[in-house]
Amino acid sequence: MSVLKVLVTGACGYKGTVLVPKLLAAGHAVIAFDIMWFGNFLRAHPNLTVIEGDVRDINSVPLDGVDAIIHLSSVANDPCSELDPKLTWEISCLATMQLADKAARVGIPHFMYASSGSVYGLKDDPQVTEDLELVPLSEYNKTKMVGERVLLSYADRMTVQIVRPATVCGLSPRMRLDVAVNLLTMQALAKGEITVLGGDQTRPNIHIDDITDLYLFLLDRPEITGVFNAGFENLSILEIANLVAEVSGATIVVKPSNDPRSYRVNSDKILATGFCPKKSVKMAIDEIGAAFKAGQLKDEDRYYNLKWMRNTLYADGKHP
Repeated sequence: MSVLKVLVTGACGYKGTVLVPKLLAAGHAVIAFDIMWFGNFLRAHPNLTVIEGDVRDINSVPLDGVDAIIHLSSVANDPCSELDPKLTWEISCLATMQLADKAARVGIPHFMYASSGSVYGLKDDPQVTEDLELVPLSEYNKTKMVGERVLLSYADRMTVQIVRPATVCGLSPRMRLDVAVNLLTMQALAKGEITVLGGDQTRPNIHIDDITDLYLFLLDRPEITGVFNAGFENLSILEIANLVAEVSGATIVVKPSNDPRSYRVNSDKILATGFCPKKSVKMAIDEIGAAFKAGQLKDEDRYYNLKWMRNTLYADGKHP
């Protein structure tokens, strides 16, 4: 394995804060570039350079000597994207286009893009594979789809790897409690009751250690190119709630839902490369429960992206 200089955009986010220490442990030099709306939970390291910056300002993004880019930066999830669609397109799409173009111009050989499994939209297919038509429904999904198309247009000039993760779960120093497994687990721990909307909807899930391990796996294998699903457990919302209830003893309350999204992601393509996931949704629930009981994790507003953005970036008429 060669030692690389890796630029990680969105490095202070939920996934980035888990990924960066793994890159450093593997011996790589890392430039962590992030706007830090949610703070910075990265620990200092001799091979880590942390830069607070806005990916929309392409001239501020440091590309000198960079061997690979892992582009995580985006306005994460549907509610946050709907809060300010213009901002979402600027960050998640326009900035991606500019970064891809500049990376190709300066000769960066390797670009990994964090897309989303939600780009498929509503699918009745029993197995959602990478070759199905993309029918994105939200601003978030649409920007991810366009970002993918942009990156693929540069595939003749650099290694392009696009990952479509399922819903990520598990512990991170920059925690998120607004994603399904984490949300239900915290409800159970803090309130002793889990509210399930609908429950029959099936969603693919991936542990945060597995998605970050996958980024390292692909970084070490530039010969593996293209688009890959990454979701290894297709569970209904009620199945997740039952797993949480088993651990926490919480009661489950089922209410009607107006969210019909239900799909099963097939990840055979990435598994065929030799990648092996090691963790489960059950492990994520156990780890969150242990951190909560040890006083290392609390139910705080800063772990809910939409709530935090409204209370900080958009408070008193402000605009990011």
